[in-house]
Amino acid sequence: MAAKRDTFGDQVPGCEPSWYQGQPSPYYHDGHRAFRAKCRAFVEKEIEPFQDKWIAEGYPKELHVKARQQGVMPRPKEIGGNDEWDPFYELIMADEFSRAGGAGVMGQSAINSMALPPILHHGSDYLKSLVVDDVAEGRKHISLAISEPNAGSDVGAVATKAIKKDGFYEVSGFKKWITGGLMADYFTTLVRTGKAGMFGLSLLLIPANTPGITIRKMETQFDNAHNTTFITFDKVKVPEKMLIGKENQAFRYIMYNFNHERWLIAVGGARSARVCYTEAFKYAMQRKTFGKKLIDHQIIRFKLAEMLRMIESVQDSCEAVAYAFKAGMKDHELGMQCALLKVNASKCFEYCAREASQIFGGSAIVKEGKGKIVERLYRVVRATAIPGGSEEVLLDFSMRFAAQKAKAHL
Repeated sequence: MAAKRDTFGDQVPGCEPSWYQGQPSPYYHDGHRAFRAKCRAFVEKEIEPFQDKWIAEGYPKELHVKARQQGVMPRPKEIGGNDEWDPFYELIMADEFSRAGGAGVMGQSAINSMALPPILHHGSDYLKSLVVDDVAEGRKHISLAISEPNAGSDVGAVATKAIKKDGFYEVSGFKKWITGGLMADYFTTLVRTGKAGMFGLSLLLIPANTPGITIRKMETQFDNAHNTTFITFDKVKVPEKMLIGKENQAFRYIMYNFNHERWLIAVGGARSARVCYTEAFKYAMQRKTFGKKLIDHQIIRFKLAEMLRMIESVQDSCEAVAYAFKAGMKDHELGMQCALLKVNASKCFEYCAREASQIFGGSAIVKEGKGKIVERLYRVVRATAIPGGSEEVLLDFSMRFAAQKAKAHL
């Protein structure tokens, strides 16, 4: 019996993932297809018409409640949602939101999915009751507060101190590049409670309105309807019951959580690269130079083919990791795969943004007109390549991971 085939969205070759364009896939079923249609409709109606305005002002928190009400952000089954929910729903959601073109609208949904798992897996019943339902329903938001001015990819160098005293932790230090800081109601915060290095770190759930916390927006290279922030903790008193898991065990919690984060970044990077390809391909079909259309120049076809070759490879890897998650593999088992995937995605996006800019020429260096989307995406590339671990750190990590595993077989 032939597998079910369907089409959805843009049918220009390569402008959508292959399963949108009639190619059978073993991963997706009718529930996924219906969810894809909901996400696309939501983006086209609730995001795209307002995107330029929100880049200047920030998008409204209430958009998350609306997304939940319209079925675009269903609760995962781990927190009382539909048993049908699997990683492919999350992949579809991240992919469709990224298709909007690099402005960061609904960016908090990804951050929530990164900051909540440590509480779900290691938090007390009290902490779960405090945040899980509200975050799942879109009423409140939670951000990761890990990176610091002197501790980015080197998580073991985190210096923000939490000194236990009279039933509280007194937290002092700085957090930098914190995504969603102005939208967050809580921070999943990495602090130092013990000795130097990776085994002296703990996680605290800290309400954003706690006295002693100052949050300011940082201007970024990329357009940002969301926000990137700098947070100061000045003798912030946090009750001991806000500890997530056990003291000095947080490095392990965070490392496991990073793999899911890297997968999500890769999914977004793959779609952003595809948007670059889409814009460039359609422009090449119309624009004429030296008496013929750009698409009729061999070098332009080569550029587009290279772009699509890389995009499809990354898309396949994103789906392979999603299937591994669905099959029951744990985050920590996929460290090497997620690290390499994230590097492949960021390099693919970087290449596609550059080549799309070359195809558009001068139109890609101004923030208006036909090259507007490519210009915007070109400035987003580094925000894919650096967060979640820089390319260099992840490549080194993947080989250290492989060498450690190889010891059992050599």
